[in-house]
Amino acid sequence: MVRGARGEGAAGSGRALRLIDVAERAGVSLATASRSLRGREGVSDRVALHVRAVAAEMGYVANPHASTLAGGVTRVAGLIVYEIGDPYFSEIASGALRVAGEHGWSVQISHTAREPHAELAQIRLLRAHRVGAIVMAGSGYVDRGESERANRELLDYQGSGGRVAVIGRHHLRCDAVLPDNRAAGETIAGHLLALGHRAIAVAAGPAHLTTVEDRLLGIRRALAAHGVDPADVPVVPGAFTREGGRAGTERILSEHPGTTAIVALNDAMATGVLSVLRERGIPVPGRVSVVGFDDIQVAQDLSPALTTVALPMADMGAAALEMVLRPHSARPRRKATGHRLRVRDSTAPAPTAT
Repeated sequence: MVRGARGEGAAGSGRALRLIDVAERAGVSLATASRSLRGREGVSDRVALHVRAVAAEMGYVANPHASTLAGGVTRVAGLIVYEIGDPYFSEIASGALRVAGEHGWSVQISHTAREPHAELAQIRLLRAHRVGAIVMAGSGYVDRGESERANRELLDYQGSGGRVAVIGRHHLRCDAVLPDNRAAGETIAGHLLALGHRAIAVAAGPAHLTTVEDRLLGIRRALAAHGVDPADVPVVPGAFTREGGRAGTERILSEHPGTTAIVALNDAMATGVLSVLRERGIPVPGRVSVVGFDDIQVAQDLSPALTTVALPMADMGAAALEMVLRPHSARPRRKATGHRLRVRDSTAPAPTAT
């Protein structure tokens, strides 16, 4: 009988609680208790929940070193984000951390600054740390070749028993949480069109990202549905940051001075759009309406409060973590997120010509 898997014990217990103590209290085998607490295959949800409840009641905390020795990997999930300081990714991380804690896992966060070579390096580092799962949070690349080596590394990791999930559209055969980017793009553009705007410009993110491609596709669908030629709507690419929004707005105002509405493809860019318009003394929304994308927490606190389309970012992180903790599926699982329009103070009917 294996007695090496020990917990940290409960205060005043006199000795460290052992995994076998949990198994005996729960009325299951040692192997079943281990699989239940580690989220492994071969245990029903009902049994796993029962074992976890017993472990929590007893105050049992798994010894990560014992877990590593037993299974070869740790109960740690690697979360790869582009920039943890970006509210979009910090909210995703909060959801992932919540689910990990509920299942007795921890999360190691890495960030890549949207560089494919950095993604590859972080994946290899996480594998060297023997993490039990990897979640890639962030856009895929339009050109499959940009992320080919990182994808091969993840496929090899999956082939060796690791679990992988992505958030966003990637060229990778694995579980995925898919933000509702196309439909949300249609919704946000449709809102401006319904207000009578036709002189619309887009402050877009980097053109090589699938997130940008999908959001633009939705916007163009809405334009076409309202009889507006998408080719007549300028799209200014830039960084997915406040500075990128500022640079895009300066160019839009210079090259398209008759613009009455600006779509920023994320809320960070929208803050940059608003700052330039404020500096120029251009009233929002009296002269130019502004919309964002994502609905980060500060969006409603901007002046004016930002009209945007909300994606459930914390839920996306939670869903991706839940996917990698479930038993492996023969076919990749897909989960769509939905979206919601948040109409606030930064949009109004298009100004009438005088």
